[in-house]
Amino acid sequence: MKIAVPPLYLGLPEVAAAMSLSETSIQRLVREGAFPPPRSLSGRRVAWLYREVEEWAEQRPVSENLPPKNTSRRHPKCKPELN
Repeated sequence: MKIAVPPLYLGLPEVAAAMSLSETSIQRLVREGAFPPPRSLSGRRVAWLYREVEEWAEQRPVSENLPPKNTSRRHPKCKPELN
């Protein structure tokens, strides 16, 4: 029997994907003190504690802006005009 356990740590690409932000935005927010800093896992490896990233996301204010229109709607293919 396998037990599903969420990851303890996330790397920069996983944090960026989970937050729907770019890696550069995550790094900027960390420098500004607006996002949890990564933790040192070894001499050259850092990662974010899953729980801290999740808590940061839950603390984000609710937006009053509406989400953008659905832009992924498929447009009907143009039919060539018959002359």
